[in-house]
Amino acid sequence: MCTTPVFRESASISARRASEWVDSIKFARVSRMGHNWDDQSNAQPGRFGVESNWSQDLMKFRTNPLPGMNPWLEAYWGDIHTSLTTYARDCIQGQLPADLQARVEEYLAVEGPEDEPLSPRRISPDVQVIQQPGITTHGGGVGLADAPATEPIVIRRKSPPPTLRYIQIVDLKAQRRVVTAIEFISLANKTTAAGRKQYRAKQNQFIDAEVNLVEIDLLRRGKWVIAAAPNDYPVNLKKPYRICVVRANASDEAEIYPATFAAPLPTIKIPLRTSDTDVLLPLQMLINQAYDNGRYGNDLDYSVMPLPAFHEDDQKWITTFLASQPSLA
Repeated sequence: MCTTPVFRESASISARRASEWVDSIKFARVSRMGHNWDDQSNAQPGRFGVESNWSQDLMKFRTNPLPGMNPWLEAYWGDIHTSLTTYARDCIQGQLPADLQARVEEYLAVEGPEDEPLSPRRISPDVQVIQQPGITTHGGGVGLADAPATEPIVIRRKSPPPTLRYIQIVDLKAQRRVVTAIEFISLANKTTAAGRKQYRAKQNQFIDAEVNLVEIDLLRRGKWVIAAAPNDYPVNLKKPYRICVVRANASDEAEIYPATFAAPLPTIKIPLRTSDTDVLLPLQMLINQAYDNGRYGNDLDYSVMPLPAFHEDDQKWITTFLASQPSLA
């Protein structure tokens, strides 16, 4: 099993700090970036589309201060996703039999407006140029020979689709047949109808081809996309995060794991061929490694709540817990 040192600071409970922390939340205002704010005199823009009028010191932590997943990392998911995929590949590689190998694969996401309707629409332009049958012309319209055209400024009409990555474990003795696929779910898989359709098609292809499928969803935003049906999922495990494993030899079942910020993320079993022993993937270690290597301790300000907003009970727990931890600021 892969090993990476995880450094923790000792916790000391401080009632005064907890009180200050909870009081500070009353002054925080959540706002979409780019909108006008009613009073900007003392405003400090936040990192995540969050803005706070709290003027006290920033709250930062050198290492991941939470026992489990860190919701503040969701705003940097491009970097975190890449890190987790690479670390997971490296962690698994050393545990595999000699005739199996793990590889990171890429694909382009299909994007569209959030929850875009898939039904066709008739679009009428403001000005139409049409050709009328049976009419020929031998000249232009209004003469503008003396009016030089203004050169346009060329900009990108839309950004290229994001590149998503997942891990394949392939069998070298069976013409590189894919044995297991590991997906760290991205927002592009969850937040648009087109993205969900694309992801579910790939999901079904893996299951129909008798490939083991491991899905790790560490994003609170977006709709349900993992293979296990939400109606069959235990209520207490539906939020905030989800981990689901579908084995090729038992695809009518799903193995699920609890995933939260209040307890360490699990070390999950990654299935291979039926003749192989499962390998282990320690998710908490990978998250802590991504936090440390990305130097998020220098950047994240825990006095500002991340988006999407927490449930009231979750926010109360997380603010009280963080106030008990020794911070850098």
